[in-house]
Amino acid sequence: MLTEILAELPTQFADPNLLIGNDTNDDAAVYRIAGDRAIVASTDFFMPIVDDPRTFGRIAAANAVSDIYAVGATPVFALAVAGMPINVLPPATIGQVLAGGAELCAEAGFAVAGGHSIDAPEPIYGLAVVGLADPSKIKRNDTARAGDVLILGKGLGTGVLSAAFKKDQLDDDGYHQLVETTTQLNKVGIDFGNMAAVHAMTDITGFGILGHLLELCRGAKLSAKIKWADLPILSKGKELAKEGFNTGAADRNWQASRDYVTLSSGIEEWQRKLLADPQTGGGLLLSVAPEAADQVLAVFLAQGFDAARTIGRMEEGAPAVTVD
Repeated sequence: MLTEILAELPTQFADPNLLIGNDTNDDAAVYRIAGDRAIVASTDFFMPIVDDPRTFGRIAAANAVSDIYAVGATPVFALAVAGMPINVLPPATIGQVLAGGAELCAEAGFAVAGGHSIDAPEPIYGLAVVGLADPSKIKRNDTARAGDVLILGKGLGTGVLSAAFKKDQLDDDGYHQLVETTTQLNKVGIDFGNMAAVHAMTDITGFGILGHLLELCRGAKLSAKIKWADLPILSKGKELAKEGFNTGAADRNWQASRDYVTLSSGIEEWQRKLLADPQTGGGLLLSVAPEAADQVLAVFLAQGFDAARTIGRMEEGAPAVTVD
């Protein structure tokens, strides 16, 4: 929403070095500082989706840096963004949130160099992350080509798992799946930044697979066709979705995308909701030249993304998504 509002402001300064700004719904801002060097920046923060403060910090940090990886850039430092109810949470608990975020960043190879905090009624934490990239290798979300293969790097269903957790209905296996996938760094995006056959890239977050795939379609003025059977779904996410667990955000996502989505007659209600399920720390979605699909999957698998799958392709046609 914020990007859309900013894009309509009449007072925006036109800077030729701002390579990616508010004119698209891309994952990060990109500013050229030299012929072969650009600054990449993005920010993300949210309220806890788990109770353990250190784990919450790790999840929020992984989610924030994912936008840098999604354009093929390398993060170099971050600033923490925190709003905490200081009269409710003990300082040690707040410290655990910040420590978890810094710990995850250290694992990724960059430091939290500072930040800002305020007193807030509910805990909020995230990062503003700065990275570097070669402008010629930046991956956008509006440059897919007809005939490209679509590849997704992680399983879907974190929104469903989070909904079950909030209702105290998530077992140990489900909690493990939630934490494992949301803290797995999308660092593999750096490698894809160096692959010319990767034509477009984004990460799947709050708008779900349908919403973010529609952004690819609208940017490239193409349509997409995906197969439900080929989508990687977290096993507990599928189980809980069948039991009726869902989020309000998934319903809003569906309302926003439904006019541009065609579902096959065999798609059931729980499947439709998973297609709109908002993801935290979701996987990278790539639009790839067909001849490079096996190479991209091999890179994913070599870096521990066992759920990576080819899920469909981009086609000529008005921006829309068909799910068979």
